[in-house]
Parts: sequence; C-alpha cells; structure tokens
Amino acid sequence: MSSETIAPRQGAKGPGTPGRGRWLALAVLVLAVLLVAVDATVLGLATPFLSEDLRPSGTQLLWIGDVYSFVIAGLLVSMGSLGDRIGRKKLLLSGAVAFGAVSVLNAYATSPEMMIAARALLGVAGATLMPSTLALIRNLFHDPRERSLAIGIWGAMASAGAAVGPVVGGFLLENFWWGSVFLINLPVMAVLVLVGARLLPESRDPAPGPWDLLSVALSMAGIVAVVYAIKEGATTGAGPDVGIAAAIGVVALFWFVRRQLRLPAPLLNMRLFRNRGFSGAVLADLLTVLGLSGLVFFLSQFLQLVQDRTPLEAGLAELPAAIGAVTAGLLAGQAARRWSVRGVVAGGLGAIGTALAVLGWLSTGTAYPLLGAVLLVVGVGAGFSFTVTADVILSSVPKEQAGAASAVSETAYELGAALGIALLGSIVTGVYRGFAVPAGVPPEQASAAHESLGGAVKAAVTLPADTGATLLSSAQHAFVDGLRIAAGVGAAVLLSTAVAAWFLLRGQRLEEGAADRAPDAGEQ
Repeated sequence: MSSETIAPRQGAKGPGTPGRGRWLALAVLVLAVLLVAVDATVLGLATPFLSEDLRPSGTQLLWIGDVYSFVIAGLLVSMGSLGDRIGRKKLLLSGAVAFGAVSVLNAYATSPEMMIAARALLGVAGATLMPSTLALIRNLFHDPRERSLAIGIWGAMASAGAAVGPVVGGFLLENFWWGSVFLINLPVMAVLVLVGARLLPESRDPAPGPWDLLSVALSMAGIVAVVYAIKEGATTGAGPDVGIAAAIGVVALFWFVRRQLRLPAPLLNMRLFRNRGFSGAVLADLLTVLGLSGLVFFLSQFLQLVQDRTPLEAGLAELPAAIGAVTAGLLAGQAARRWSVRGVVAGGLGAIGTALAVLGWLSTGTAYPLLGAVLLVVGVGAGFSFTVTADVILSSVPKEQAGAASAVSETAYELGAALGIALLGSIVTGVYRGFAVPAGVPPEQASAAHESLGGAVKAAVTLPADTGATLLSSAQHAFVDGLRIAAGVGAAVLLSTAVAAWFLLRGQRLEEGAADRAPDAGEQ
C-alpha cells in the first residue's frame, strides 16, 4: 500500500514539519474530544431532572443512558474506515456540525421515546468524531515521544471535559431547564468547525478500496444486537427476544469477520489483532470501561438524590477524578518509557480496582473525603492506563491504517461503556426495585418509586411527611445497596483486567523519539 496522503492547508508547512502548526492543529482536535466528553458527563447530572419532566420508566432511563454508546460502538469501525477513504478532516468537521444540530433535538425532547431517538442520532454524529481525532494525531506527529505527549493531551482533554461537563452542567441545571446542558455543545462545535477548517490538514489512505456497505451493515447489526441481548438479559432475564438478538448478533459478527478476511480492501483489517500488544491494549480498554461506566452513570444520582447535593455541588464533587486523569495522562508516556508499558497499565488498572473495592463500604452518609480520595485514585489509574493503551494501539499499525486502529480503540471504549451501563446498571436497578414500600403508600406512588430513585423522590413529595420520608429512606438505602454490589463487581473486573494486562503486554514498549535513536535511512 502506498504511503499516507496528507494535504496541508494552503500556506502551511505540513504536519511533519517542526513548528507550532501541528500543536495548534492538536488544540482543534481536542475540542472534538471535549465536545463528546462534556455530552457524556452532563447526562448523569441531568438524569434526575429529565426523569421528573419526561417520566421515563427504569428501562427507558437505561436506554437514554446507553443508546448513545450502543450506536457509537456499532458505527465507529465504519466511520473510521470512511474517514480513511474520504478524508479525516472532512469527516470530523461534518460530524461536528451534525453533533451540534442533533444536540438541539436532545435539548427539546418532549417524551422518553423522542429522547432515546435523539440520543441515538447523537451517537451517529459522535461516531464520526473520535476515530478522526486519533487518526489525525497519528499522522500529525511522526516523532514517537511527541506523539505520546499529544495522545496524553488528547486524553487529558477528555478528562477535562469530564470535569467541565458536571460543573458547567450543574450551573445550568440550577438556573435553566435540563435541556440547556445539551446546548453547551453548540459554541464548542462552532469553534471546532471554524478554526478546524483553517488549521487542520487533510489526510486519507491514498489507496483504500471501496467502502463495503454490507460490512457496514454487518458491523452495526452485530454489535447492537449483541449488546441489546446482554442488556435485556441482565434486566429482564432470558427470553425469546434475548435469544433471537444474541443469535443475530453472533451470526452478523461472524459473517463480518469472515468477510473482512476475504476482502482485498476490508473495512477493518482483522490481522491487526495478531499483534499481541494491540489485542491486549484493546481488551484492557474494553474491560476497564466496562468496570467503570455503570458506576459513573449512577454516581451523580447518588450525590444528588441520596446525599442531597445540588447539581453544581455534585459536579464539583466529581472534580478529583478529572484532575487525577489529566495529571496522569500527561505523565503516562514518560512513565511507560522509564518503567514499562505493562507496569504502568497494570498498575493503573489495579489502582482503579482497589478504589472501587473501597466503595463496598459506601453508605448514605459516607463523608466526602473518602469519596474524593476514591475518585482521585480512579482518575490517576485511568489516566495512566488509557493513555498508554491508546499509544500502543496507534503505534502498532501503519499510518494508512490509523483510522481503522483508532476506530477499534474507540469501539472498545464505547462498547465497554454500553456494557457497563447495561450490566452494572442492571445490578443497581435490580437491587433497587426489591426494596419494601412502607404501609400506606398508594399503588400508583409505589409503582413510580420502584421505577427509579428519581421517581421515589417525586412520589415522596406527594405523601404525608412521615410516610414520604420513610419511603425515600428505604429507596435511598436500596439504591446504595445496589451501588455497593455493582462496585464489588466492577472491582473484580478491574483487578482481573490488571492481571491480564500484565501478561498480554509483556515485552511491549513504546517507540523512542527521533532524538533517542539513530536516524533511519529515510529519516531526516
């Protein structure tokens, strides 16, 4: 395959030329990451308000939380491959415009069904953003040490978005209606499009082959069907619909893999997985996010509906995680070169698992210093592990396959998030629904209280003071019981993943920078 085509903007020196141009381009790319991270985090804060207004059932609430990740996971491989073909800059800017437009639809949703559909459309737009950003970084930064720093900044901005989202979202929720949290995407999108059109170079695979639409359909159908089966099986138990969905998903994914191995220009080069470092990093990302995401989704509800914090207070309470992740992400590449890739990744995952295990002692009255310390450790562990695995994934493939590799990395992340919300979220929901309703609560209020913690808060207001307080206390304790069990499961997943990463990443090293090695024949 011929070398990667990179078309710099008119008058630019090009991404491979030393200077500030590529760092300015990186600043634009991380705006896209900020856009997606902010949207993902503000939803948790908005959930209690959204529940009160739209009155979704418990199942609908889970779909609102995870359909975005389902759709992104199903489309990332296809969109990464599309960016390799039509140009990553073009796909990134088009996706940013669509993301902003669909954010408006989310903000003005008037029913649970409309909200679920709007979140799904937002997932379609979001799937165009993440693979493009990482692929462009792979092609902007040729020196491995610079690329490690750029990936660290990329990851740090995702963490910063996780911090900015709750704080800004909390401010908006205290002063405006819940839909305003989606409208904060618009100014970020505007800056990304206007500045990115000027600064970003275009890059694409010069000989990509046709975009196979059957592979696109198989990828989407397979991932969404499998995740749906897992989600519904965890929520309602095995049934005909779960079995049919699982069968469709497995058959579609098997067909997808066989087709990729036979196509001369596959949508995804399955032979990438023969690289042990690549496969180990992808698996570590998937399982780590699986262990974390379900708890993150419910944490904002715990802070607001159990500990009675305002949305802004809840957002500020979550800051330690973002601070830890930003700091660790910027140091991760240096740490992996000084010690080892597997040491940094396994150590980071072990730290997260230990922190989650501490949540096994969570109670309704747990003091904030303990929560803050747990969040800080989780952030540091995630910053180290995610940054290094992203570097391993990108450096394992040629530049012309950067879009596909980035898509695999992001697919693992989004699929892990969807599965985490489905599985761990279902644990929380299942335990919660088992709480005993106090005597004297009418059936209608009892049903609403069992649907979600937000429903219990609303039902308690309509009851006599003593009865309402008893109902709310029972619901809160049941919610925390579910959260403790889910934290234990998450801790087990993370600690097991740490052990697996230690073996799978054995001997894996990050590339050294040009200054640290003799120049190759063609290197200037």
